[in-house]
This record gives sequence, C-alpha cells and structure tokens, in this order.
Amino acid sequence: MQEGYFVFDFLSINMPDNSENNMGLSGIHYNLKFDKFYTGLGFYGSVMGERGGFFTLGLNTGFETFLTKNLFLNSGIHFGGGGGAGAPDGGGAFILPKLNIGLKFKKFSLSTGYSYINFFDGGKIENHQVHLELQLPFNFYSSTYKNAEKEFLFSDLKKSKWNKKHRKMSFMFNIDNFQINGMSKYRGKTFSLVGFEINSYLNNYWLYFAKFDGAFQGIPSGYMNIILGIGHHFTFNKNNNNIIVKFGIGSGGGGGIDSKGGFLVYPDISLEQKLTTNTFISINKGYLMNPDSSFETSTFGVGIKYYSEINKLDDNSKITFKGFEFIIKQDAYFNVERYTNKTENLYQISFQINYKINNRIYLAGQTSFANFGNAGAYAEGTVGLGFLSNYFMKDKIQIFAQSLIGGAGGGNIATGQGLIIKPSIGANYEMNSKIAFRTSLGMARATNESMDSPIFSLGLCYQLSLLK
Repeated sequence: MQEGYFVFDFLSINMPDNSENNMGLSGIHYNLKFDKFYTGLGFYGSVMGERGGFFTLGLNTGFETFLTKNLFLNSGIHFGGGGGAGAPDGGGAFILPKLNIGLKFKKFSLSTGYSYINFFDGGKIENHQVHLELQLPFNFYSSTYKNAEKEFLFSDLKKSKWNKKHRKMSFMFNIDNFQINGMSKYRGKTFSLVGFEINSYLNNYWLYFAKFDGAFQGIPSGYMNIILGIGHHFTFNKNNNNIIVKFGIGSGGGGGIDSKGGFLVYPDISLEQKLTTNTFISINKGYLMNPDSSFETSTFGVGIKYYSEINKLDDNSKITFKGFEFIIKQDAYFNVERYTNKTENLYQISFQINYKINNRIYLAGQTSFANFGNAGAYAEGTVGLGFLSNYFMKDKIQIFAQSLIGGAGGGNIATGQGLIIKPSIGANYEMNSKIAFRTSLGMARATNESMDSPIFSLGLCYQLSLLK
C-alpha cells in the first residue's frame, strides 16, 4: 500500500502595492509519504483580493516528524511557476518554504505556522505570512506499470490484497461554452473552453470531482478555472442514462475576465447517454459566478466520459489492470513570439496524466505554467491522445508519440484567442518499477496567431497500474 494524503492550504499575501488588498491563495496538493519524508504536487489559485486568474503549479517536498502521538512538526518547501491577472510575477518562478506545527485527528490533521513566498525571477511578490493547512489521508494499492492490460482470473486474486472495496471513477474530456452575464465588459459574449474532469465516487450515488478548463476561443487568451466539488448520481433505463447534479467552488479568471479575487461558485446538471460499455456522451448546463455576481456565466458543454471500476473483483470474471502515468517535467520553448516584448525562450513547469486505453493508446491531460522567460502569467491546459511502442533495450526504453490540443495564453505570448496544438515524440527510460526518466521533442503552435516554437522537455514519470 502506498501512503499519501491530500492537502488544502491557505495563505494571505501582502502585495507590493500597499494600496492593494492582500491576495488570498488557496492550494490543493497530493503528497506521497515515505516514512518521515514526503513529496508531491500542488496547485495554487487566488480566491481573495484583486487578482482573480492568478494560478501556479509546483512540487512539494519535506519532512513530517511526530513529537508525541498526535503532535507533529511539518517542514517543507514548494517550488513552482505561474502568475497572472497583471500581478508582478516576473518570469513566474517562486519558492514557498514553510514550518508548521499540527495535530493529528482520527480522519484528518490540522496545522499552522510560518511560510515565506518569493517570486525570485524578476517578480516583486515577496512576503512572510501565516500558513494554514488541512490534511486528509488518501492511501492506495497499485501494481507495476508493466502489468497494465494483463488479464488475471478472480481465483488468482481473491485471497490477495486486491480483494477489498473497489472505487468507481470517471474521466471526461469536455468542451464548454460560457455566455457572460453580470457586469463584465464582455457581457453578452460567448467563449469556449477545453477541459478535463475527474470524478471519484464515495458510493453508488455520491461523488466528488475536480474540473480544469482553459479558454481557446471568443475572448483574448488567458482565462482558466479550477473547480472542486461534490455531486449526486442518478441512474435510469438499466444504466443507459445518467443525471448528475453537482456543486463546486474554486478559482478562475484571466483573459480580461474580471472575477475580482477569483473565488467562484459552480452549480451544474449533466445528462449522460451510454455509447459503449464504459463510455458515455455527456451534456451539461450550469452557472459559474463569483459571490456578488459581478462575473456570471451561463455554461453549456459536451464531453466524452469514461467510467472505470478501480480495484473491482467479480466472481468468475477476467480482471484487467489499467496503466496510469503521472509526469512532472520542465519544458523549454525556443524563440517564442510575444505581442509587444522581444522574442525569447520560455520555460515551463508541466504536469501530465496518462491513462492507458490499451497497450498502444493512452488518453492524456496536461497543464503547464511558465516559470522562467519573462512570461509569468502564461499557462496551458491541453488534452489529447498518445501512442506507445513495445519496450526494447532489455525492456528499459519505450518510445511514445502524442498530440495535444487546448487553451493557452497570458504573459504577452502571441496565442491569439488561445487555441494551441502540441505534437511531440519522445522516450521513457525505466529507472525502476515505478520511476522512468522522460524526454521529448515537439512543437507548440497557436492556430490563429504567430507562436510556433520548438519544445524540448526533461522530466520524471511515476508509473503504476490499478485494478480495473
């Protein structure tokens, strides 16, 4: 079993302009635990102040030491990139060390302490502040990545660690259209977003979800949102039709959208029709707004959703493991066109999730944030397909080719309304049963502007398979 936990944290940052309200950053992270050491990944988004649309992505690492049975010290550092909303973020690179003291309860932990934030690549955001944190344990069982798509019989696994309660999950690629109401300068306009949504079920009816979207058409590029929430699932017509009612909160803004501090509320209802055994087409209708409704949108979207029963064992059935890859990497974009600034290189921290459909094809979702190169507000959200070779060189190397499409913008980068295409080819080198070194070459091309840049990437890939 791999131990881990989700982290939800908050810090209030005093901005360089003393006449500006503090920016409230709220974060969501997932860390893997290895005895006292932990490491993971996290996002931050503005939810208070005047910088709606300010987002970051970064790596966590640190140590957690118990002083008594329930009292602990947590020291760590977060390194990332991002920015936006006209903030003085420089190239986007920042560090966020912390030192917290906390209490562990039966199902959660709370801690508070000191933290320091510094956008050190030419940025002006630098502050010491109180750090508040909530931890929720989330452990999981996994097998090696090379077991993906292999079939086993129930009799092989019924007395193993896998014979336990399963978890229903779904993964959806979607396109949403937002019609802007409220007091926005874009009132009456409609813009389009591409996104990725993950649902995890608590039981047959209740679920929680995470939704990531970025604009690619209708307004200047740069808008994105991250929404977390809960929902209720209704099934009809022998499981051929579903209705899902959801409510979420999150952070969003950018692209000229004035979402105030960035805090958003999201009620939504979805109708789903089965296409194949595990695949549904989804149509959703909802609203996205900040609390005072100065930014308010009516949303309408269409998506393709894939359901999977993780860790499910059925009597007398063949059982398959499904492969996942979690990739953190550094991208270098060469000679990136700007609207007004000089052409120069751009560097990004990037996170990608791959889900293997079979031994040759995977679905991919990727998000990236600038951390060097004078474009701290630049960010991307893309989805697509990839193709895999067989392993060779003593089963150590695997070649992949993928093509992603999605929304990008901000940082004065010439992406037009935001639609970009990113084809690439690369290789994974297996370092052990879970970690692979990853490198790739590709292009990033805006479909209606002048950005057309070669990409070189280096990173690490955390590979595993889960019981379908």
